Amino acid sequence: MEIWRLPISASQRGKLISAGYTSLSSLSSISSSDLARELNVSESEAMNILKVASHSRGSETSNASCSIVEVLDTFQWWAGAQSAWDMLHDEESLMHITTSSADLDNILGGGIHCKEVTEIGGVPGIGKTQLGIQIAVNVQIPNDFGGLGGNSIYIDTEGSFMVERAFQIAEACIEDMSEYNRFLRKDFQECKIKMQPQDILENIFYFRICSYTEQIALINYLDKFLSEHKDVGEGDCCG
Repeated sequence: MEIWRLPISASQRGKLISAGYTSLSSLSSISSSDLARELNVSESEAMNILKVASHSRGSETSNASCSIVEVLDTFQWWAGAQSAWDMLHDEESLMHITTSSADLDNILGGGIHCKEVTEIGGVPGIGKTQLGIQIAVNVQIPNDFGGLGGNSIYIDTEGSFMVERAFQIAEACIEDMSEYNRFLRKDFQECKIKMQPQDILENIFYFRICSYTEQIALINYLDKFLSEHKDVGEGDCCG
């Protein structure tokens, strides 16, 4: 269990995460006096935190044991197998997010692969932030135009996100879709692009992170955020 799920006050959870405690196991070997000193709380409060953590850890172990037994009783082992052919088909059917650069898309094997981690590195000023903003916009390209029609989460650890630049990229993206639409439907009545730059910016969920502990806390929080924002991963098409 992560610390943010622990049934204690929000301020206590915040102090634990800020001190580097992100899971119950990280509290298993610390004394109440040491914890009190690290969190700047009374020893009785620290003792209570450790007591709650110990109880939650015991409940978690018990629930895990029950879950394992249930899985062993109900799981059909042969159903969990996957052939190499199926794996190849899954890889070939994965969607990609265009980077708006044909050369870079070719290098990446079609663009940014979904369900995979793509790391872009380089010296300052090479365009990493620009590319990140571009992808946050491009993931919203509707399915009718070869996109995913999804929304995006942008986690900024440097404070380099430029909303003005995001707006410019959104305008350019819509213009590209309009030109593609006119070319594709030159013999038919044009389909009006409903998407506006402000619509794209509203679908970029921005988080500013200033420390490692904040980053860990956000990663643990994302499950809850995504469950409350069902529209992430969904989008609109032109009509």
